[in-house]
Amino acid sequence: MRTNVLVPELACRDAEVSRAFYLDVLGFGVRYERPEQGFCYLTREGADIMLEPMGEGTWLAAPAEPPFGRGIHFQIMVSDLDALLARCQAKGATIFRQYEEAWYRAGGAWVGQSQFVVQDPDGYLLRFAQDLGRSTTRPMTGRVVD
Repeated sequence: MRTNVLVPELACRDAEVSRAFYLDVLGFGVRYERPEQGFCYLTREGADIMLEPMGEGTWLAAPAEPPFGRGIHFQIMVSDLDALLARCQAKGATIFRQYEEAWYRAGGAWVGQSQFVVQDPDGYLLRFAQDLGRSTTRPMTGRVVD
């Protein structure tokens, strides 16, 4: 088993609801789980997330109030963004930010990606993106972030 450098662990109000959302809507798979504890380790195209039910032993820096994850979102690169967006829409997922093409300045170049942001059942924001490549000239289409 490989070890990732960063794997977020998300505290969930109802781990079973969150597990179903990540599996059925977002297309993650289970790497392993401890059903008796409600814990599961999920993976999708190399991106890993752990879900744990909120309880007495949950590490929280402040009282938990939905939506969770304020001030953070997770970018997850995928190989077929259009199919994932269609799946999210068909399953009634909350699209927080609509599909767009965006170009971000990176030094003397711009890196592009198509992207959308979905909100999970606890309010965590997940930005799914697909690579559009690099450009050495300022792009003329999509949202450009200089």
